[in-house]
Amino acid sequence: MAVAITKENFTENVAQGVSLLDFWAPWCGPCKMQLPIVEELSDELKGTATIAKVNVDEEPELASQFGVMSIPTLILFKDGQPVDKLVGLQSKAALQAKIQSHL
Repeated sequence: MAVAITKENFTENVAQGVSLLDFWAPWCGPCKMQLPIVEELSDELKGTATIAKVNVDEEPELASQFGVMSIPTLILFKDGQPVDKLVGLQSKAALQAKIQSHL
């Protein structure tokens, strides 16, 4: 299960290692297609990378901080710093490749 990120728990969840954050909203069609892929990766990469989601309606400050203009946007973090940003629906293979390249 992907971790739900808020501004309160953001730092502790991305401070170390590799983290993938999915910026989404419940009313977004492509986000609904992205979510099962994110959940699968969360199960498969447990202990290797943190896979999390940020509801942009509930956390507008985080979305703004990272320049999220359209959703879904997936941002890859390494030791707390953003290292890659993908906008739009992404395949599982593409996400796995991005994550692996930063492990």
